[in-house]
Amino acid sequence: MTEVTAAIDSVQGFKVAGVACGLKANGALDFALIVSDRPCTAAGVFTTNQVKAAPVLVDMELLKTNNDHIRAVAVNTRCANACTGAQGIANARQMAQLTADALGVGADEVLVMSTGVIGTQLPMDKIATGVKLGTAALTENSWDDTALGIMTTDTRPKMASVTVTSASGQSYTIAGIAKGAGMIAPNMATMLSFIVTDAAVEPLQAENMLFAAADQTFNRIVVDGDTSTNDTVLLLANGASSVTIDETERDAFMTALTAVAKKLAQDVVRDGEGATKFITLHINGAPDDDAARKIANTIGTSPLVKTAFYGGDPNWGRIVAAAGRAGIDVDPMKMRLWLAADEDSDGLLLFEQGIPTVYDETAAGDLVKAPSVVVTLECGLGSGSTTIWTCDISHDYVSINGHYRT
Repeated sequence: MTEVTAAIDSVQGFKVAGVACGLKANGALDFALIVSDRPCTAAGVFTTNQVKAAPVLVDMELLKTNNDHIRAVAVNTRCANACTGAQGIANARQMAQLTADALGVGADEVLVMSTGVIGTQLPMDKIATGVKLGTAALTENSWDDTALGIMTTDTRPKMASVTVTSASGQSYTIAGIAKGAGMIAPNMATMLSFIVTDAAVEPLQAENMLFAAADQTFNRIVVDGDTSTNDTVLLLANGASSVTIDETERDAFMTALTAVAKKLAQDVVRDGEGATKFITLHINGAPDDDAARKIANTIGTSPLVKTAFYGGDPNWGRIVAAAGRAGIDVDPMKMRLWLAADEDSDGLLLFEQGIPTVYDETAAGDLVKAPSVVVTLECGLGSGSTTIWTCDISHDYVSINGHYRT
């Protein structure tokens, strides 16, 4: 098993900063820079929402023409720069230009990310201040501040890193940070994340591996079922460790990359807005994997399922009912449903052959009252399977989102 650390010391060739430029009224950190001392291979996975924010459009366009000499990423909070028209595109490009000028690189070597309220224009004077302060604050070990500087409704920073020893005995690091707590759904989890490595990776290889890792991690998480306008996961590889990811090293790199992405993705769910429960949902025995994902996503986004978990109510009927409306031909007579405390527990069988089992209601209640619970639904129809991670919905979720702009 790959050992993932919930912190980042440093990654060769990268400097980072998190600063306060006045975007947040309380003076909290609200702007971040990630800078490489040499050109990076870059790949990105972006939102599937048809309403895409300006920075998403700008980055997608840039990576079509430059995926092998990216030097920096600039990130702001409080303003999503989404639904902002031509002015929003111009502001995203100006944000890249300001960063490029401060670093002495080309504007086509800078990617940008934004998060916050939709429909407001970037305050470019504050963005300029962020670039100036961030450039002055760049260090190799300011990852804590950088992770804090990209947060919105998050309650805590999200970081992960892995050090890998290559077949030649050299080591390299993969590290990442993420923000996200609400507007989280599959089809590119609604959040921002960037992952960096000091290994050397070819552009097509980086793209393929990032897409594969995201499919197993960021696309398997649910908080509320809403897909954002700004979802972005970036991978930057600068080769500073002198380790090249060839066919010999590919599997080890892919394992480590997926482990970092999984840690960040799960941290997003654990920090879901108002969440009190972390729920692992396994779907087995579906007609195929795609059917399993549809069933899982229907259950994971169901308000009735999520509120039952919040209330500590082992209301298995809501889970079975959600599976039945997922658009997949299922047979309740073949279903079996378990609750468990963790992956290593046998679990409590609640439902099979179309009716509830004779189970201990108190024991079932204790399972769903715990901060973490594993749900397994066996469909009995085929070999399709999937796992997603979701959470409950509480009163606090409504309060946070009811007053998001105020």
